[in-house]
This record gives sequence, C-alpha cells and structure tokens, in this order.
Amino acid sequence: MADFNQAVNKTLIHEGGYVDNPNDSGGPTKYGITQADMPGQNIKDITPEQAVVYYTEHYWKPLYSQIVSQLIAEKLFDMGVLFGVGTAVGILQLALGVTVDHSFGPNTLAATNQAEETPLLNTYKANLVTHTFNIATANPKDRVFLKGWASRINS
Repeated sequence: MADFNQAVNKTLIHEGGYVDNPNDSGGPTKYGITQADMPGQNIKDITPEQAVVYYTEHYWKPLYSQIVSQLIAEKLFDMGVLFGVGTAVGILQLALGVTVDHSFGPNTLAATNQAEETPLLNTYKANLVTHTFNIATANPKDRVFLKGWASRINS
C-alpha cells in the first residue's frame, strides 16, 4: 500500500523553496503552497513540516493509502499539488477509461489497483503532458512553465 511519507518527500523536492515568478498566476509560493492557501502566515517562512501538514490535509486523500502501486500514488499526489487534486484525479480517470468525475472514490481506486502499473503510468504521464499544452494554449504566459512541468511529470 502507498506510503504518504515517501510521496511527500519527493513532492517537497519537486516543489522546492520560495518562488515569486511574475508569470505565476498563483503568486508567490513555497513548497507549492500559495499565500492565499495560508492566510496570516508569511509564505516565505513556512517550514517543510508545515508544508507536510498542509499536504496531508489538502492533497493526500484517504483512499490514496490503499493504492497498491507506490509510483502511481506518488504521481497522483504530486500532480495534485501541481495542478490541483480534481484535475490530477480526472486525468488519471481518463487514463483508466473510467467515468471522469474528478473524485478519487472506490471505483477509481479499484480500477487503479487492477491496472498494470507501467502502462497506466505511461498513459497518465502522456495525458498530463497534453494537459500542460492545453494550459499553455489557453494561457500563453504559462508557456514559460512547460519545460519544468514536463520534466516533473516524467520524473
């Protein structure tokens, strides 16, 4: 079964420290957490431990721990932090060929656990890359992030 601690350690590395990119519509972030996510807290000052608590509450969904493949769980969690949980789940559901409702429930869990890990992961990654191109097409200022998104998706 999937281990949150393994997943969160990878995501903390991917998200890195404080960033204030003027092209980022979310504004300043640290560990992928925006100032709006933690009002009253100076986002520059949050610690990795605070980020882990936030990730636990907002990104690691209860059924994720029941995913058999650690790699799938890590990618789903990391993409939830990057693109939002509903988007990450919806793209996984698309890869699985199940109803896309953007909610990770028992049916999505069962389909995830029945799928072969490598083909599912490859399809999920391909769908995620397509998603990034759709973002960049709709929001040209986000094109600057394409290379980084693709690298993270394929890591």
